[in-house]
Amino acid sequence: MPINEYAAFLSEIKEVIKHTDLEYTFRMAYGGDVLPGQFFEVSIPKFGEAPISVSGIEDGIIDLTIRRVGKVTNEIFERYEGESLFMRGPYGNGFNLADYYGKELVIIAGGTGVSPVRAVVDHFANNPDVVKTMTFIAGFKTPNDILFRSDFERWSKTAGVTLTVDDAKGEPGYNIGLVTEYIPKLKVRDAASAAAIVVGPPAMMRFTTMGLLKFGFKEENIQISHERRMCCGIGKCGHCKINDVYVCLDGPIFSLSKAKALLD
Repeated sequence: MPINEYAAFLSEIKEVIKHTDLEYTFRMAYGGDVLPGQFFEVSIPKFGEAPISVSGIEDGIIDLTIRRVGKVTNEIFERYEGESLFMRGPYGNGFNLADYYGKELVIIAGGTGVSPVRAVVDHFANNPDVVKTMTFIAGFKTPNDILFRSDFERWSKTAGVTLTVDDAKGEPGYNIGLVTEYIPKLKVRDAASAAAIVVGPPAMMRFTTMGLLKFGFKEENIQISHERRMCCGIGKCGHCKINDVYVCLDGPIFSLSKAKALLD
């Protein structure tokens, strides 16, 4: 009998981790194959469903970092450890980690865009020998908006990590400025062969990719996550269709050479 990829399954909440007043990570039981950058549809009967990117991958566990922004996510935040959520997926193409082996890798993320790349950063921070270098630049609005604080401390031991905020709100010890300000300072020896990942708000991705191109990166070596109005997740509803591309099927990860043509 063919598998119904639209069917949901129950997953137990193993742990709930609070990052900010609006962002929590729900650590869910899951034993299947999954890639960083893929997403699940998380649902609650009578309330609906929401697409959530995978923010962490461990044996038998996936992390879903969720921002409280509406009807469905408000209801998800009422669930606690030991309870369950309906999920279906994973969907999308995700980041193939092997594509970055042996390369200089630069990852730049803004705000909640850190979530889809967290598992990528984690993998290479834990296995620094498989890449030439890894540089991670992450930006948040204020110190109160920072996600995964303990991870940043751990990653900085084996990778070049820059954490910056737009406004430190008077708190000392923070870099202040946009992520784009750190691109000219990159310690990349051969930008033409280096790889980059950029995830964040549209304006941030636009100016970040422009900065990387100016630095010498090639369009085909820059990947972005083009999450946009995901709904069904399997290319049936058309909500995420741009021209002849279904973002949920063909993406959400695209090379910049492909993504630049995906205009609404």
